[in-house]
Amino acid sequence: MSFRLATKNVQASQRLNVQARNLTTLKQRVQELIPERQKEALEVKKLAEEKKHSFGENTIDQMYGGMRGIKALIWEPSVLDAEEGIRFRGLTIPDCQAQLPKAPGGNEPLPESLFYLLVTGEVPTQEQVNALSEDWAARAQIPKFIEELIDRCPKSLHPMSQFSLAVTALNHDSAFAKAYANGVNKKEYWDTTFEDSMDLIAKLPTIAGRIYQNVFGEGKHAAIDLKKDYSHNLSTLLGYGNNEQFVELMRLYLTIHSDHEGGNVSAHTGHLVGSALSDPFLSYAAALNGLAGPLHGLANQEVLSWILKMKSQIGEDASDEKVREYVWSTLKGGQVVPGYGHAVLRKTDPRYQAQREFALKHLKGDKNFKLVDQIYNIVPGVLLEAGKAKNPWPNVDAHSGVLLTHYGFTQQNFYTVLFGVSRALGVTSQLIWDRALGMPLERPKSFSTAHLKGILSK
Repeated sequence: MSFRLATKNVQASQRLNVQARNLTTLKQRVQELIPERQKEALEVKKLAEEKKHSFGENTIDQMYGGMRGIKALIWEPSVLDAEEGIRFRGLTIPDCQAQLPKAPGGNEPLPESLFYLLVTGEVPTQEQVNALSEDWAARAQIPKFIEELIDRCPKSLHPMSQFSLAVTALNHDSAFAKAYANGVNKKEYWDTTFEDSMDLIAKLPTIAGRIYQNVFGEGKHAAIDLKKDYSHNLSTLLGYGNNEQFVELMRLYLTIHSDHEGGNVSAHTGHLVGSALSDPFLSYAAALNGLAGPLHGLANQEVLSWILKMKSQIGEDASDEKVREYVWSTLKGGQVVPGYGHAVLRKTDPRYQAQREFALKHLKGDKNFKLVDQIYNIVPGVLLEAGKAKNPWPNVDAHSGVLLTHYGFTQQNFYTVLFGVSRALGVTSQLIWDRALGMPLERPKSFSTAHLKGILSK
Protein backbone atom coordinates (compact mmCIF):
# COMPACT_ATOMS: atom_id res chain seq x y z
CA MET A 1 0.00 0.00 0.00
CA SER A 2 1.38 3.42 -0.97
CA PHE A 3 2.03 6.08 1.68
CA ARG A 4 -0.57 8.38 0.08
CA LEU A 5 -3.27 5.67 0.12
CA ALA A 6 -2.41 4.73 3.69
CA THR A 7 -2.67 8.38 4.71
CA LYS A 8 -6.06 8.69 3.02
CA ASN A 9 -7.29 5.57 4.83
CA VAL A 10 -6.11 6.94 8.17
CA GLN A 11 -7.79 10.31 7.48
CA ALA A 12 -11.02 8.59 6.47
CA SER A 13 -10.93 6.51 9.65
CA GLN A 14 -10.29 9.65 11.71
CA ARG A 15 -13.25 11.42 10.08
CA LEU A 16 -15.54 8.51 10.87
CA ASN A 17 -14.32 8.41 14.47
CA VAL A 18 -14.73 12.17 14.85
CA GLN A 19 -18.22 11.96 13.34
CA ALA A 20 -19.29 9.14 15.64
CA ARG A 21 -17.81 10.77 18.74
CA ASN A 22 -19.18 14.26 18.10
CA LEU A 23 -22.55 13.16 16.80
CA THR A 24 -23.59 12.04 20.26
CA THR A 25 -22.79 15.48 21.70
CA LEU A 26 -25.67 17.26 19.99
CA LYS A 27 -27.80 14.38 18.73
CA GLN A 28 -28.12 12.64 22.09
CA ARG A 29 -29.16 15.93 23.67
CA VAL A 30 -31.88 16.36 21.01
CA GLN A 31 -33.08 12.83 21.70
CA GLU A 32 -33.27 13.62 25.42
CA LEU A 33 -35.21 16.83 24.77
CA ILE A 34 -37.81 15.40 22.38
CA PRO A 35 -40.21 13.91 25.00
CA GLU A 36 -40.00 17.11 27.03
CA ARG A 37 -40.73 19.34 24.01
CA GLN A 38 -43.53 17.06 22.78
CA LYS A 39 -45.15 17.27 26.22
CA GLU A 40 -44.79 21.06 26.22
CA ALA A 41 -46.46 21.36 22.81
CA LEU A 42 -49.39 19.19 23.94
CA GLU A 43 -49.78 21.27 27.10
CA VAL A 44 -49.92 24.51 25.08
CA LYS A 45 -52.53 23.08 22.71
CA LYS A 46 -54.62 21.75 25.62
CA LEU A 47 -54.39 25.05 27.48
CA ALA A 48 -55.45 26.94 24.34
CA GLU A 49 -58.50 24.68 23.97
CA GLU A 50 -59.50 25.16 27.60
CA LYS A 51 -59.20 28.93 27.48
CA LYS A 52 -60.64 29.17 23.95
CA HIS A 53 -57.68 31.40 23.12
CA SER A 54 -56.99 32.60 19.60
CA PHE A 55 -55.07 35.44 17.97
CA GLY A 56 -58.20 37.01 16.49
CA GLU A 57 -59.66 37.20 13.03
CA ASN A 58 -57.54 37.91 9.96
CA THR A 59 -58.55 40.88 7.85
CA ILE A 60 -59.05 41.03 4.10
CA ASP A 61 -56.46 43.80 4.07
CA GLN A 62 -53.95 41.29 5.46
CA MET A 63 -54.92 38.75 2.83
CA TYR A 64 -54.23 41.24 0.05
CA GLY A 65 -51.15 42.50 1.88
CA GLY A 66 -49.08 39.34 1.67
CA MET A 67 -50.45 37.86 4.95
CA ARG A 68 -48.51 40.60 6.75
CA GLY A 69 -48.87 40.26 10.50
CA ILE A 70 -51.05 37.13 10.46
CA LYS A 71 -50.06 35.02 13.46
CA ALA A 72 -50.20 31.50 12.07
CA LEU A 73 -46.80 29.79 12.37
CA ILE A 74 -44.92 27.85 15.03
CA TRP A 75 -41.20 28.66 14.92
CA GLU A 76 -38.99 27.45 17.75
CA PRO A 77 -35.46 28.86 17.12
CA SER A 78 -36.22 32.59 17.27
CA VAL A 79 -38.85 35.26 17.87
CA LEU A 80 -38.76 38.79 16.46
CA ASP A 81 -39.97 41.61 18.68
CA ALA A 82 -40.85 44.96 17.13
CA GLU A 83 -38.97 46.90 19.80
CA GLU A 84 -36.02 44.76 20.90
CA GLY A 85 -35.32 42.83 17.72
CA ILE A 86 -34.48 39.16 17.31
CA ARG A 87 -34.08 36.74 20.19
CA PHE A 88 -32.44 33.40 19.51
CA ARG A 89 -34.05 30.97 21.98
CA GLY A 90 -34.61 33.91 24.30
CA LEU A 91 -31.14 35.47 23.89
CA THR A 92 -30.60 38.85 22.23
CA ILE A 93 -27.65 39.39 19.90
CA PRO A 94 -25.63 41.11 22.68
CA ASP A 95 -26.50 38.14 24.93
CA CYS A 96 -25.19 35.76 22.28
CA GLN A 97 -22.02 37.78 21.86
CA ALA A 98 -21.44 37.64 25.60
CA GLN A 99 -22.44 34.04 26.33
CA LEU A 100 -21.75 31.86 23.29
CA PRO A 101 -18.32 30.22 22.88
CA LYS A 102 -15.81 31.84 20.56
CA ALA A 103 -12.69 30.81 18.66
CA PRO A 104 -9.39 31.16 20.57
CA GLY A 105 -8.55 34.86 20.58
CA GLY A 106 -11.82 35.74 18.83
CA ASN A 107 -14.53 38.17 19.92
CA GLU A 108 -17.52 36.99 17.88
CA PRO A 109 -19.66 33.91 18.59
CA LEU A 110 -18.98 30.80 16.55
CA PRO A 111 -21.93 29.88 14.28
CA GLU A 112 -21.57 26.34 15.63
CA SER A 113 -22.43 27.62 19.10
CA LEU A 114 -25.51 29.41 17.77
CA PHE A 115 -26.69 26.29 15.94
CA TYR A 116 -26.41 24.30 19.18
CA LEU A 117 -28.46 27.01 20.90
CA LEU A 118 -31.08 27.09 18.13
CA VAL A 119 -31.54 23.32 18.23
CA THR A 120 -31.50 22.72 21.99
CA GLY A 121 -32.32 26.07 23.57
CA GLU A 122 -29.16 25.69 25.65
CA VAL A 123 -25.85 27.55 25.64
CA PRO A 124 -23.19 24.97 24.74
CA THR A 125 -19.81 24.47 26.33
CA GLN A 126 -16.61 25.19 24.45
CA GLU A 127 -16.01 21.45 24.19
CA GLN A 128 -19.43 20.86 22.65
CA VAL A 129 -18.82 23.61 20.10
CA ASN A 130 -15.37 22.28 19.24
CA ALA A 131 -16.91 18.86 18.70
CA LEU A 132 -19.50 20.35 16.35
CA SER A 133 -16.75 22.14 14.39
CA GLU A 134 -14.91 18.85 13.93
CA ASP A 135 -18.11 17.03 12.95
CA TRP A 136 -19.01 19.58 10.26
CA ALA A 137 -15.45 19.57 8.91
CA ALA A 138 -15.58 15.76 8.71
CA ARG A 139 -18.84 15.91 6.72
CA ALA A 140 -17.80 18.76 4.41
CA GLN A 141 -16.71 16.82 1.31
CA ILE A 142 -19.21 16.81 -1.55
CA PRO A 143 -19.76 13.96 -4.03
CA LYS A 144 -17.64 13.98 -7.17
CA PHE A 145 -20.69 14.32 -9.41
CA ILE A 146 -21.70 17.53 -7.62
CA GLU A 147 -18.21 18.94 -8.11
CA GLU A 148 -18.57 18.19 -11.82
CA LEU A 149 -22.09 19.66 -11.85
CA ILE A 150 -20.80 22.95 -10.42
CA ASP A 151 -17.76 22.97 -12.70
CA ARG A 152 -19.95 22.56 -15.79
CA CYS A 153 -22.04 25.62 -14.93
CA PRO A 154 -21.23 28.65 -17.11
CA LYS A 155 -19.78 31.63 -15.26
CA SER A 156 -22.75 33.62 -16.49
CA LEU A 157 -25.16 31.48 -14.41
CA HIS A 158 -25.94 33.44 -11.24
CA PRO A 159 -24.13 32.06 -8.16
CA MET A 160 -27.46 31.61 -6.35
CA SER A 161 -28.77 29.46 -9.20
CA GLN A 162 -25.64 27.31 -9.00
CA PHE A 163 -25.96 27.15 -5.21
CA SER A 164 -29.58 25.99 -5.34
CA LEU A 165 -28.75 23.48 -8.08
CA ALA A 166 -25.97 21.89 -6.02
CA VAL A 167 -28.05 21.77 -2.82
CA THR A 168 -30.90 20.09 -4.70
CA ALA A 169 -28.46 17.48 -6.04
CA LEU A 170 -27.39 16.59 -2.48
CA ASN A 171 -30.79 14.92 -2.27
CA HIS A 172 -29.11 11.99 -4.07
CA ASP A 173 -27.69 10.82 -0.73
CA SER A 174 -30.52 11.90 1.59
CA ALA A 175 -30.76 9.68 4.66
CA PHE A 176 -34.35 10.82 5.25
CA ALA A 177 -35.46 10.04 1.69
CA LYS A 178 -33.95 6.56 1.93
CA ALA A 179 -35.50 5.89 5.34
CA TYR A 180 -38.92 7.10 4.21
CA ALA A 181 -38.77 4.87 1.13
CA ASN A 182 -38.00 1.95 3.45
CA GLY A 183 -41.03 2.66 5.64
CA VAL A 184 -39.41 4.16 8.74
CA ASN A 185 -41.69 4.85 11.72
CA LYS A 186 -42.97 8.45 11.91
CA LYS A 187 -41.51 8.82 15.38
CA GLU A 188 -38.07 8.35 13.88
CA TYR A 189 -38.39 10.99 11.14
CA TRP A 190 -36.36 13.44 13.19
CA ASP A 191 -33.31 11.14 13.29
CA THR A 192 -32.52 11.11 9.57
CA THR A 193 -33.70 14.72 9.25
CA PHE A 194 -31.01 15.56 11.81
CA GLU A 195 -28.41 13.64 9.80
CA ASP A 196 -29.36 15.35 6.53
CA SER A 197 -29.38 18.75 8.22
CA MET A 198 -25.90 18.23 9.62
CA ASP A 199 -24.64 17.08 6.21
CA LEU A 200 -26.30 20.04 4.49
CA ILE A 201 -24.80 22.66 6.80
CA ALA A 202 -21.38 21.01 6.64
CA LYS A 203 -21.26 20.93 2.84
CA LEU A 204 -22.48 24.47 2.17
CA PRO A 205 -19.04 26.14 2.53
CA THR A 206 -17.53 23.59 0.14
CA ILE A 207 -20.24 24.25 -2.43
CA ALA A 208 -20.09 28.03 -1.96
CA GLY A 209 -16.30 28.08 -2.15
CA ARG A 210 -16.25 26.05 -5.35
CA ILE A 211 -18.81 28.34 -7.01
CA TYR A 212 -16.89 31.44 -5.92
CA GLN A 213 -13.55 30.17 -7.22
CA ASN A 214 -15.07 29.05 -10.53
CA VAL A 215 -16.89 32.34 -11.18
CA PHE A 216 -14.59 34.94 -9.62
CA GLY A 217 -11.30 33.13 -9.00
CA GLU A 218 -8.91 30.88 -10.88
CA GLY A 219 -10.73 27.61 -10.23
CA LYS A 220 -8.34 26.61 -7.44
CA HIS A 221 -10.08 24.80 -4.60
CA ALA A 222 -8.64 24.69 -1.09
CA ALA A 223 -9.14 21.75 1.26
CA ILE A 224 -11.20 21.70 4.45
CA ASP A 225 -9.05 21.80 7.59
CA LEU A 226 -10.43 19.27 10.07
CA LYS A 227 -9.05 21.33 12.96
CA LYS A 228 -10.52 24.69 12.00
CA ASP A 229 -13.95 26.14 12.75
CA TYR A 230 -16.76 26.54 10.22
CA SER A 231 -16.20 30.22 9.46
CA HIS A 232 -12.46 29.78 9.10
CA ASN A 233 -12.95 26.98 6.58
CA LEU A 234 -15.51 29.03 4.65
CA SER A 235 -13.11 31.99 4.55
CA THR A 236 -10.28 29.74 3.36
CA LEU A 237 -12.43 28.30 0.57
CA LEU A 238 -13.23 31.86 -0.53
CA GLY A 239 -9.54 32.77 -0.46
CA TYR A 240 -9.60 34.91 2.69
CA GLY A 241 -8.50 32.42 5.35
CA ASN A 242 -5.28 34.31 6.07
CA ASN A 243 -7.17 37.46 7.04
CA GLU A 244 -8.22 36.93 10.65
CA GLN A 245 -10.44 40.03 10.64
CA PHE A 246 -12.38 38.68 7.66
CA VAL A 247 -12.73 35.33 9.45
CA GLU A 248 -14.11 37.17 12.48
CA LEU A 249 -16.50 39.06 10.21
CA MET A 250 -17.74 35.73 8.82
CA ARG A 251 -18.35 34.46 12.36
CA LEU A 252 -20.44 37.55 13.10
CA TYR A 253 -22.16 37.53 9.68
CA LEU A 254 -23.16 33.86 9.80
CA THR A 255 -24.43 34.20 13.36
CA ILE A 256 -26.64 37.27 12.93
CA HIS A 257 -28.06 36.19 9.54
CA SER A 258 -28.90 32.65 10.68
CA ASP A 259 -32.54 33.11 11.64
CA HIS A 260 -35.23 35.80 11.83
CA GLU A 261 -38.30 33.88 13.01
CA GLY A 262 -40.44 31.85 10.61
CA GLY A 263 -42.41 34.34 8.50
CA ASN A 264 -39.66 35.60 6.20
CA VAL A 265 -39.60 34.13 2.69
CA SER A 266 -36.63 31.77 3.01
CA ALA A 267 -37.57 30.41 6.44
CA HIS A 268 -41.24 30.01 5.58
CA THR A 269 -40.43 28.36 2.25
CA GLY A 270 -38.12 25.83 3.89
CA HIS A 271 -40.79 25.06 6.48
CA LEU A 272 -43.58 24.82 3.91
CA VAL A 273 -41.71 22.49 1.55
CA GLY A 274 -40.49 20.44 4.51
CA SER A 275 -44.08 20.03 5.70
CA ALA A 276 -44.67 17.91 2.57
CA LEU A 277 -41.94 15.59 3.96
CA SER A 278 -39.45 16.73 1.36
CA ASP A 279 -35.96 16.05 2.70
CA PRO A 280 -33.81 18.90 4.09
CA PHE A 281 -31.87 19.28 0.83
CA LEU A 282 -34.97 19.81 -1.31
CA SER A 283 -36.55 21.99 1.39
CA TYR A 284 -33.53 24.24 1.69
CA ALA A 285 -33.00 24.47 -2.07
CA ALA A 286 -36.52 25.90 -2.24
CA ALA A 287 -35.66 28.31 0.59
CA LEU A 288 -32.59 29.46 -1.36
CA ASN A 289 -34.72 30.25 -4.39
CA GLY A 290 -36.87 32.49 -2.20
CA LEU A 291 -33.79 34.07 -0.65
CA ALA A 292 -32.53 34.99 -4.13
CA GLY A 293 -35.38 37.47 -4.63
CA PRO A 294 -34.66 41.22 -4.65
CA LEU A 295 -37.13 41.82 -1.80
CA HIS A 296 -35.30 39.37 0.45
CA GLY A 297 -31.67 38.31 0.14
CA LEU A 298 -30.63 40.79 -2.54
CA ALA A 299 -31.37 43.77 -0.32
CA ASN A 300 -27.79 44.21 0.96
CA GLN A 301 -26.55 44.26 -2.64
CA GLU A 302 -29.04 47.01 -3.51
CA VAL A 303 -27.94 49.05 -0.48
CA LEU A 304 -24.29 48.85 -1.46
CA SER A 305 -25.07 49.85 -5.04
CA TRP A 306 -27.01 52.88 -3.78
CA ILE A 307 -24.16 53.90 -1.46
CA LEU A 308 -21.49 53.56 -4.16
CA LYS A 309 -23.64 55.53 -6.61
CA MET A 310 -24.07 58.26 -4.01
CA LYS A 311 -20.31 58.39 -3.42
CA SER A 312 -19.62 58.66 -7.17
CA GLN A 313 -21.96 61.65 -7.44
CA ILE A 314 -21.23 63.64 -4.28
CA GLY A 315 -17.68 62.47 -3.50
CA GLU A 316 -16.25 60.28 -0.73
CA ASP A 317 -15.76 63.16 1.72
CA ALA A 318 -19.09 64.90 1.13
CA SER A 319 -20.63 67.09 3.79
CA ASP A 320 -23.68 66.06 5.79
CA GLU A 321 -25.69 68.57 3.79
CA LYS A 322 -24.69 66.92 0.49
CA VAL A 323 -25.69 63.52 1.88
CA ARG A 324 -29.01 64.93 3.08
CA GLU A 325 -29.68 66.44 -0.37
CA TYR A 326 -28.94 63.12 -2.05
CA VAL A 327 -31.32 61.26 0.27
CA TRP A 328 -34.06 63.77 -0.51
CA SER A 329 -33.40 63.40 -4.25
CA THR A 330 -33.82 59.63 -3.89
CA LEU A 331 -37.21 60.08 -2.22
CA LYS A 332 -38.38 62.77 -4.63
CA GLY A 333 -37.45 60.47 -7.50
CA GLY A 334 -40.07 57.99 -6.27
CA GLN A 335 -37.53 55.56 -4.80
CA VAL A 336 -37.03 54.24 -1.31
CA VAL A 337 -33.85 54.56 0.72
CA PRO A 338 -32.60 50.94 0.70
CA GLY A 339 -31.68 49.39 4.01
CA TYR A 340 -34.02 51.55 6.08
CA GLY A 341 -37.33 50.34 7.49
CA HIS A 342 -38.48 46.84 8.31
CA ALA A 343 -41.76 44.92 8.13
CA VAL A 344 -41.71 44.15 11.85
CA LEU A 345 -39.01 46.16 13.63
CA ARG A 346 -39.74 49.63 14.97
CA LYS A 347 -36.20 50.52 16.08
CA THR A 348 -32.63 50.15 14.82
CA ASP A 349 -32.04 46.50 13.93
CA PRO A 350 -29.71 44.94 16.55
CA ARG A 351 -28.05 43.09 13.67
CA TYR A 352 -27.16 46.47 12.15
CA GLN A 353 -25.85 47.63 15.51
CA ALA A 354 -23.62 44.56 15.85
CA GLN A 355 -22.12 45.24 12.43
CA ARG A 356 -21.71 48.92 13.24
CA GLU A 357 -19.75 48.05 16.38
CA PHE A 358 -17.54 45.73 14.33
CA ALA A 359 -16.93 48.58 11.85
CA LEU A 360 -16.15 51.10 14.59
CA LYS A 361 -13.51 48.68 15.84
CA HIS A 362 -11.97 47.54 12.55
CA LEU A 363 -12.92 49.98 9.75
CA LYS A 364 -11.59 53.31 11.01
CA GLY A 365 -10.64 55.46 8.04
CA ASP A 366 -12.71 53.46 5.56
CA LYS A 367 -14.42 55.98 3.26
CA ASN A 368 -17.45 53.78 2.63
CA PHE A 369 -18.01 53.30 6.35
CA LYS A 370 -17.71 57.06 6.85
CA LEU A 371 -20.57 57.48 4.40
CA VAL A 372 -22.60 54.71 6.07
CA ASP A 373 -22.06 56.50 9.40
CA GLN A 374 -23.31 59.78 7.91
CA ILE A 375 -26.35 58.02 6.43
CA TYR A 376 -27.06 56.43 9.82
CA ASN A 377 -27.19 59.89 11.44
CA ILE A 378 -29.12 61.61 8.64
CA VAL A 379 -31.64 59.25 7.01
CA PRO A 380 -33.98 58.60 9.99
CA GLY A 381 -34.63 62.33 10.37
CA VAL A 382 -35.29 62.75 6.65
CA LEU A 383 -37.68 59.80 6.55
CA LEU A 384 -39.59 61.08 9.58
CA GLU A 385 -39.83 64.52 8.02
CA ALA A 386 -41.02 63.03 4.73
CA GLY A 387 -43.54 60.77 6.51
CA LYS A 388 -42.33 57.85 4.41
CA ALA A 389 -41.77 55.13 7.00
CA LYS A 390 -43.30 53.69 10.13
CA ASN A 391 -39.76 52.60 10.98
CA PRO A 392 -37.10 55.06 9.76
CA TRP A 393 -34.25 53.10 11.34
CA PRO A 394 -31.63 50.94 9.55
CA ASN A 395 -31.94 47.18 9.18
CA VAL A 396 -29.23 44.54 8.79
CA ASP A 397 -28.86 45.10 5.03
CA ALA A 398 -27.81 48.72 5.47
CA HIS A 399 -24.35 47.70 6.64
CA SER A 400 -23.16 44.25 5.54
CA GLY A 401 -22.11 45.14 1.99
CA VAL A 402 -19.72 47.86 3.15
CA LEU A 403 -18.08 45.46 5.61
CA LEU A 404 -17.46 42.87 2.90
CA THR A 405 -16.17 45.50 0.48
CA HIS A 406 -13.64 46.72 3.03
CA TYR A 407 -11.83 43.40 2.84
CA GLY A 408 -11.83 43.32 -0.94
CA PHE A 409 -14.87 41.07 -1.22
CA THR A 410 -16.54 43.15 -3.90
CA GLN A 411 -18.41 40.46 -5.89
CA GLN A 412 -21.92 41.62 -5.05
CA ASN A 413 -23.66 38.79 -6.91
CA PHE A 414 -22.17 36.41 -4.36
CA TYR A 415 -23.40 38.20 -1.24
CA THR A 416 -26.69 36.30 -1.18
CA VAL A 417 -24.79 33.00 -1.25
CA LEU A 418 -23.16 33.98 2.05
CA PHE A 419 -26.64 34.76 3.37
CA GLY A 420 -27.69 31.31 2.13
CA VAL A 421 -24.89 29.57 4.02
CA SER A 422 -26.01 31.34 7.19
CA ARG A 423 -29.80 30.93 6.94
CA ALA A 424 -29.45 27.12 6.81
CA LEU A 425 -28.71 27.17 10.55
CA GLY A 426 -32.18 28.48 11.39
CA VAL A 427 -34.17 26.60 8.75
CA THR A 428 -32.70 23.20 9.60
CA SER A 429 -33.05 23.80 13.35
CA GLN A 430 -36.78 24.23 12.87
CA LEU A 431 -37.03 21.35 10.41
CA ILE A 432 -35.55 18.96 12.98
CA TRP A 433 -38.24 20.00 15.46
CA ASP A 434 -40.98 19.90 12.81
CA ARG A 435 -40.18 16.21 12.44
CA ALA A 436 -39.74 15.57 16.16
CA LEU A 437 -43.05 17.24 17.05
CA GLY A 438 -44.93 15.68 14.14
CA MET A 439 -45.94 18.99 12.58
CA PRO A 440 -48.49 18.44 9.78
CA LEU A 441 -48.63 19.43 6.13
CA GLU A 442 -49.13 23.19 5.87
CA ARG A 443 -52.31 23.93 3.93
CA PRO A 444 -53.98 27.31 4.55
CA LYS A 445 -57.33 28.18 3.02
CA SER A 446 -57.56 30.61 0.10
CA PHE A 447 -60.36 32.60 -1.57
CA SER A 448 -60.74 34.34 -4.91
CA THR A 449 -61.44 38.05 -5.18
CA ALA A 450 -64.89 37.26 -6.63
CA HIS A 451 -65.69 34.99 -3.68
CA LEU A 452 -64.64 37.65 -1.16
CA LYS A 453 -66.73 40.21 -3.02
CA GLY A 454 -69.74 37.90 -2.70
CA ILE A 455 -69.17 37.43 1.05
CA LEU A 456 -68.86 41.17 1.63
CA SER A 457 -71.97 42.00 -0.35
CA LYS A 458 -74.21 39.79 1.82
